[in-house]
Amino acid sequence: MYKMAVIGDKDSIYGFACLGIGIFPCEDEAQASKTLRELAKSGYGVIYVTESLFELLADDVEHYRDLPLPAIIPIPGVKGNTGIGMRNVSLSVEKAVGSDIIS
Repeated sequence: MYKMAVIGDKDSIYGFACLGIGIFPCEDEAQASKTLRELAKSGYGVIYVTESLFELLADDVEHYRDLPLPAIIPIPGVKGNTGIGMRNVSLSVEKAVGSDIIS
């Protein structure tokens, strides 16, 4: 059974603890990058990352994009939605279907 985690600023991720999801507060790129690598090595199947950090971790996320696990999914933080999540969904659909059927 795989575990789930969420990485981001404390205010954005604190509520996920109620759902039994591991929370990993990170405020900067270096700390978030290190945490992401450690979680990926530790058997986490799904890792949610706040959009603000997801953008900073583009190189790290790209490394895991073609691997089956972990699934790294951007989520909006308390500062709002930046559209990164929807762009990622659109890219995944385009890769799977061969055409961008969302936009």
